[in-house]
Amino acid sequence: MPLADIQDRIRAACEASGRKKDDVTLIAVSKVQPNDRVEAVLDQGHRVFGENKVQEAAGKWPAFRESYSDVHLHMIGPLQTNKVRQAMELAQAIHTVDRPKLAATMVRLAQETGYCPDLFIQVNTGEEPQKAGVLPAQADAFIAEVRALDLPVKGLMCIPPVDEEPSLHFALLAKIAARNGLTGLSMGMSSDFERAIALGATHIRVGSAIFGDRVAV
Repeated sequence: MPLADIQDRIRAACEASGRKKDDVTLIAVSKVQPNDRVEAVLDQGHRVFGENKVQEAAGKWPAFRESYSDVHLHMIGPLQTNKVRQAMELAQAIHTVDRPKLAATMVRLAQETGYCPDLFIQVNTGEEPQKAGVLPAQADAFIAEVRALDLPVKGLMCIPPVDEEPSLHFALLAKIAARNGLTGLSMGMSSDFERAIALGATHIRVGSAIFGDRVAV
């Protein structure tokens, strides 16, 4: 089974780098996957999933949670300010905090509701203009700014450029996290998660290697 194969590869990567398997959380990225594929993974006992779009998550997970109440949902796509309330209601973690306005909205809603998911700050390690995330040179200041708002910042997230060696970006993210005293590193996907684990990833985001190719919509 694909899920079991990924779990075996995670275990081997952890052993190779002297880490414990329990130190790495596998996020099964279920975006644009049909419900039967998602349910098959749920039925194998997996409970941590990732979605890109709030609207898709809202249409999928409340129903699944009626049968699988212990699901942990991670929002891993760019987040619009007007979707923050819904994202915070749905998710246990948000990986894409990247601008002051978004953080300010989260503070307001957290004060209103008494709850805030775990937060990861997205760093645009490749400095790609089309990609979300704070630039590396601005990361320290933004991390400090978000922490000053008393938000639960657990770590950092990155998506390396597709045409560059991802390990360079994983190492950069780990360096920024370490100097800011952050332990969470959301990095690594289907094609490179073993390299991410070797460089300290605590959360890896694996979709196609578990579910198969995404279904076109």
